[in-house]
Amino acid sequence: MGTLLPDEKSENPNALEQLQHQKDVDAGALFVLKSKGSWMHCGYHLTTSIVAPPLLSLPYAFTFLGWTAGILSLVIGALVTFYSYNLISRVLEHHAQMGMRQLRFRDMARDILGPGWGRYFVGPIQFAVCYGAVVACTLLGGQCMKAIYLLSNPNGTMKLYEFVIIFGCFMLILAQIPSFHSLRHINLVSLVLCLAYSAGATIGSIYIGDSSKGPEKDYSLKGDSVNRLFGIFNAIAIIATTYGNGIIPEIQATLAPPVKGKMLKGLCVCYLVLIVTFFSVSVSGYWAFGNESEGLILSNFVDNGKPLVPKWFIYMTNIFTITQLSAVGVVYLQPTNEVLEQTFGDPKSPEFSKRNVIPRVISRSLAIAISTTIAAMLPFFGDINSLIGAFGFIPLDFILPMVFYNLTFKPSKRSPVFWLNVIIVVAFSALGAIAAVAAVRQIVLDAKNYQLFANV
Repeated sequence: MGTLLPDEKSENPNALEQLQHQKDVDAGALFVLKSKGSWMHCGYHLTTSIVAPPLLSLPYAFTFLGWTAGILSLVIGALVTFYSYNLISRVLEHHAQMGMRQLRFRDMARDILGPGWGRYFVGPIQFAVCYGAVVACTLLGGQCMKAIYLLSNPNGTMKLYEFVIIFGCFMLILAQIPSFHSLRHINLVSLVLCLAYSAGATIGSIYIGDSSKGPEKDYSLKGDSVNRLFGIFNAIAIIATTYGNGIIPEIQATLAPPVKGKMLKGLCVCYLVLIVTFFSVSVSGYWAFGNESEGLILSNFVDNGKPLVPKWFIYMTNIFTITQLSAVGVVYLQPTNEVLEQTFGDPKSPEFSKRNVIPRVISRSLAIAISTTIAAMLPFFGDINSLIGAFGFIPLDFILPMVFYNLTFKPSKRSPVFWLNVIIVVAFSALGAIAAVAAVRQIVLDAKNYQLFANV
């Protein structure tokens, strides 16, 4: 069953102590997933987890899709994920009202689908997706730092893995922040930062596209028919991963009871920011660079070492991106922190006692050290992350919420909601399978370029 969290907790000063002595409450739920936040805090967490630097790859996804399919994919992604996240929130609210508040994705799977689903399917997939996101953020942070370094020192000899390690050291400090709720102020700054670098990417793209400095605009699709077909599914995987979240239950767990209606308000905050950023960056970037759009649109701002916009502008935009990447990485580290705390923490001892602080610092530091090592060793992790996205984000965000809703509320088979959910599940199951094949194919094609600690 889900974890019992009494609604009186927010009003009863002894509620935390009562909660501590409940036999089914573990240290992960007690210390990491504290239920103290407002709907605004929830909006900050959601925005940081979804509106992140991977949105800067959306113009690249457009190079496989073209204008019409690209914009249509963005719109469908926004509509389906907003609907999906709202459904999963309603399922969580329903169980909370019944006195069984579910704090984690694996709790939902265990209670709704059965014990095996939570332990052997949803739990491992969510862990892989979230920890993969931490590795990806560390790698991307190192790449942005290297871009700044080479712009200021074109003949510099520092390697990519050195910048990855520097970024990992910064993450090591942030990883010690005790609970998800403790990140609320950092995630407010993160929300401002995503608006800032998206504005920078948009303004820079328009400036270059409107001048003679940029490449000749060509919106044709590259490659033969086979490459174009696989390119379409690669692009869908990129867009799905960009919209992906994978930690909706954990974010809703940070809300103070009663939770009813708060998540929807948080989602509205997030999707207002999402619409502004996703669409402005993808449209302006693809308009400016066409099928020459790079995997990270900021890379298009430099042509053969020559900046196409003022250097200070590139520095500023990259610094905004690097800073938000650290917040995104720490948000996606929370499910790992929760598992570590559950394994090594003692719910009967105070949160900041030696018994809990020492294992917390050691385990979290090891988690960051491992993710940083993987990022430094595998600079082509983007290919692997596409595979993780296909196997992870699509099931967690596009399939399971609809399954959970239909099994929980049992809508009539004649109702539009039931069939809409079934259609979404079938369509995205097929897309996920094909996207996984496309991701494996891309890994095989790029395997000849793989080299540990490569300086790319």
